Amino acid sequence: MKPETSSAPLTEAKSSRRQRNVPTINDVAKYAGVSPMTVSRVINGEQIVRAATRAKVEAAIAALNYSPSAAARSLAGGEEIRIGLLYSNPSASYLSEFLVGSLDQASRSGVDLVVKKWDEETDVDTVVDHLTRGRINGIILPPPLCDHQAMKNALLAANIVAVAVATGKAPADMSAVSIDDHAAALAMTRHLIALGHRRIGFIKGHPNQRASQRRLEGYRAALAEAGIAPDDALVEQGYFTYHSGLEAAEQILTLPQRPTAIFASNDDMAAAAVAIAHRRGLDVPGDLTVCGFDDTSLATTIWPELTTIRQPISAMSRAAVELLVKQIRARKNKSTEQLAHLLLDYELIRRQSDAVPH
Repeated sequence: MKPETSSAPLTEAKSSRRQRNVPTINDVAKYAGVSPMTVSRVINGEQIVRAATRAKVEAAIAALNYSPSAAARSLAGGEEIRIGLLYSNPSASYLSEFLVGSLDQASRSGVDLVVKKWDEETDVDTVVDHLTRGRINGIILPPPLCDHQAMKNALLAANIVAVAVATGKAPADMSAVSIDDHAAALAMTRHLIALGHRRIGFIKGHPNQRASQRRLEGYRAALAEAGIAPDDALVEQGYFTYHSGLEAAEQILTLPQRPTAIFASNDDMAAAAVAIAHRRGLDVPGDLTVCGFDDTSLATTIWPELTTIRQPISAMSRAAVELLVKQIRARKNKSTEQLAHLLLDYELIRRQSDAVPH
């Protein structure tokens, strides 16, 4: 007969070792030279922390490999919060950046993030019912769902908190995060005009997004401002996909009098325009300037690298998660939910795809 043994001492020893090796919120505070309360504020995404202090805390979290999710959930009273990211965006590069920001902020806020794909063949009510049964407390709506009125109505009717991201017009009954698409397109078109371009092609974004119309309006406003007569032949419909960019650029570049520049409503379509230019023996930017919008990873993985509008996609998704979590926690605490419409800054990034016309 084998002697009886007990695994309890071994289990306790392993547990003690784990506890000794796992950094605590106090360890992070000591490393960053701040109070534990400041660390908790950073974890919970509170805006009252100064940027320099936040950066020190985040550096400490990274250096110590601290898991803010567990700490933040404890600070929130131990109650699990599940948020969803519902997407149907055709641009993989855009979605990739959006996910980076969402996952990072969800971890820092101590919430679980569930990512789900949606297509138009799926009934809206079915999707919302699935989210409800999955105990989802709130939803992030990136484009194009940020402008999908039926989806937004269904979520509100089901009492699910939602935040729209990159919508061309902030909804009155929902928090939103965006940039000024009109001003950004105006700035890019002004830049092209300042280089000396007068025939500027434009590839529109998908008509199911309000931001597409705002970018078109910004392009047209810059032309009018410079006294350049609009030419509808220079404007082609795109759908934010590489393939649609190929077709649109082909149409524009077969005009009897081709443009000296093309401004596409996202980087995928701009990259397609560069490909068509090369196929037709045109040098970019020597023969044709091409500019994009978003500044996704694609902008710097093609040749030449794209001049583009930097839309802070990751920062927008982080801000959306922060807003969503605050509203959910306010609802759980039976306090007033504050809707917010955040407008983040864009930036014109100049690289190698633009030049003065010859």
